[in-house]
Amino acid sequence: MNVRLPITLLLILTSSTALADACDVVTRGQSDQVPTVEQHTCYRYEGMPPEAIDWSCSNENKEMMPTTKNKVAACASNHVASCKATPTQEALANPHSTSKAPDHEGALLPKNARVVTYYYAANDLVQAKIDCEKAGGEWASQPVK
Repeated sequence: MNVRLPITLLLILTSSTALADACDVVTRGQSDQVPTVEQHTCYRYEGMPPEAIDWSCSNENKEMMPTTKNKVAACASNHVASCKATPTQEALANPHSTSKAPDHEGALLPKNARVVTYYYAANDLVQAKIDCEKAGGEWASQPVK
């Protein structure tokens, strides 16, 4: 009976990690003088192995903005906009790293790899759109319901 408990716990832990196919990100500004462009986003990878999200969705963040990242099964559907772009190898650690060339081939990334970022709350969606398109991404706004 003592052996069953560790095995059950191991199965629970591995199954919850295996179900994590996306990363929910909340960013808070440190002060009013340093506003955030993105406040709440979620991203997922297309055309990449499921475990790829593990590298980028960690709370080991050295950015100036306090960011909380949580692995989730899927991004929520109530987003206001999205950006789909070709990731670079750096995207495994930084999901904002995208290639300007739509047919970019990273040495370690599949040719059809994409990072899709969903925006739920942002101080400046216009800037987020500019950032997306400058990085070679395709921006899509959702109709207001």
